[in-house]
Amino acid sequence: MLTFKALNPGIYVYHCAFTPPWHHIAQGMYGAILVEPKGGLPKVDREFYVMQSDWYTIGANGDKGHQMFSEAKAAAEQPEYFTFNGRTDALAKLYPLKANVGEKIRLFFGVGGPNIGSNFHIIGEIFDKVWSGSPDTFVSNEETWYVPPGSVSAFELTLQEPGQYLLVDHAIYRVSKGAAGALIVSGAWNNDVYSPEAAGASH
Repeated sequence: MLTFKALNPGIYVYHCAFTPPWHHIAQGMYGAILVEPKGGLPKVDREFYVMQSDWYTIGANGDKGHQMFSEAKAAAEQPEYFTFNGRTDALAKLYPLKANVGEKIRLFFGVGGPNIGSNFHIIGEIFDKVWSGSPDTFVSNEETWYVPPGSVSAFELTLQEPGQYLLVDHAIYRVSKGAAGALIVSGAWNNDVYSPEAAGASH
């Protein structure tokens, strides 16, 4: 059993350092740990956890069947895929995030890597708060925020309109390789915020 005292509040990536750690990280062996300050974080209605990864396969993007790891592509930083939470379409089709109009959410978004950071963006939203490291060092009213490999940032936002909001890496060609997800917001349309109602209520 390993025990330790968490001394620094914030949210952090963890991974091993056993040689060679880049092989383990490239296989998805990492995660995030949240250390709340004394008294906890301010209350929100929902919290979500999303981790972006870059994947290096011998086969080309879209090839069927089991894909073996390509050391050459990983060393050259030429990924065939990006994923949110470890699987293509995990948040886009299989398990989209869900919330309601009027709710305040906190989304912890991290990048395991191994190589490539993310320019995190939710189409149609502005983040009320963004913080990396300590929750005391936040910035306000950001729309896109860079999260480097081996790091996690927290994004707080208030949902004002229903619809489907796309989570993307705004290095936008990465979306075609899988760096996308969905946040589905239910509730009544508010014409005071946005008018007329968007066709299909998608943002």
